[in-house]
Amino acid sequence: MDPVNRRTFIKGVIAAGAAASSAAYLFRGPGSLLGQTSAPGSVERLITLMVNGQARRVDVMKQETLAMTLRYKLGLTGTKLGCDRAECGACTVLIDDVPHYSCSVLTHTVRTRGVTTIEGLASPSGVLHPVQRGVVEEQGFQCAFCMPGFVMAAVGFLKVNPNPTRDQLAHGISGNLCRCQDYDKILTSLMKGAEYLRGGSA
Repeated sequence: MDPVNRRTFIKGVIAAGAAASSAAYLFRGPGSLLGQTSAPGSVERLITLMVNGQARRVDVMKQETLAMTLRYKLGLTGTKLGCDRAECGACTVLIDDVPHYSCSVLTHTVRTRGVTTIEGLASPSGVLHPVQRGVVEEQGFQCAFCMPGFVMAAVGFLKVNPNPTRDQLAHGISGNLCRCQDYDKILTSLMKGAEYLRGGSA
């Protein structure tokens, strides 16, 4: 048995909570829950999300944000919660290949769309995405708390402009903030990632 650490403990609590919350749906009949009918205009809580190419069944409250669902229901902790009010960009994910602040998107609104988090960028065999590779090789971040948001914003921008100038890329990721404020190194690493994405040599 693996030793208990903080990460495995938190993931275990998350999984247990999600299982308990969803258990009642096993006894759900059409339009009813344990004999009670759904209120008019109510939102179905047990939904299917397409996250990183996989259909994930999850119990979601109607006021729940995508960031909360990803982190605390699906265990995708690469999506960071910074300001939690759409200002810092740490929670950036791709929705149908377009960057969005997941802290300001209600989970129910993306049930028919494709969501990609930082965990979904690497290949199934573990090969890093070119932008991730550029960040690692250039050591672009200091504490790296904001890194997933920057990487997702850059990946989304490069889908539209795969060969940007440094200024264009800076504008493309300008919705993301770094408290360590090493923006020059961040841009250098993301530009290296863009080069790798275009098939540039190491």
